[in-house]
Amino acid sequence: MPKLSIAVFASGGGTNLQSLLDSSKKGAFDGEITAVISNNSGAYALERARNAGIATYHISGKKFPERDRFVEEILKTLEKHNVNLIVLAGYMKLLPLEVVKTYRNRILNIHPALLPKYGGKGMYGINVHKAVIESGDRISGATVHFVDEIFDHGVILIQRTVPVLPGDDPETLAARVLKVEHKILPKAVSMFA
Repeated sequence: MPKLSIAVFASGGGTNLQSLLDSSKKGAFDGEITAVISNNSGAYALERARNAGIATYHISGKKFPERDRFVEEILKTLEKHNVNLIVLAGYMKLLPLEVVKTYRNRILNIHPALLPKYGGKGMYGINVHKAVIESGDRISGATVHFVDEIFDHGVILIQRTVPVLPGDDPETLAARVLKVEHKILPKAVSMFA
């Protein structure tokens, strides 16, 4: 089987993208990141990709206000790179249904909490960590799952836990969870490969 052609979607700093790039260099999975797509033209993830010699694309609703054109641009970009795995690494938008259907069972997402309890609309970034702390739970973690038509709903591929420590605030918990994300996302890609 040919090695994977991977497109990474990211909206922010791209630390999970960096963990994939570093793991790829070490041969942790049989695949190559061929494109990075962001809905945010200022995302540092795009800079990380450019520094690694990877093609970058800014595809957003602002840049492509007509929905059909937006979807077409995503699909055209994925086809151009013969993508057979999409990894959502801090992508803050719901993928269009057409993309989910075209790449069914070939889209992974990293979520900064344990699913299904802390998933769904509005459960992203610092909001997730606030919800965990406010609940009084003593355990949080990260989840990699397959993407389907519902936010944070698809089949779970891998989860790892971290303790919620006395005195944690959302930022300290987020930092602890992020370290786990950086370990399990490359592992999930390797499992997929």
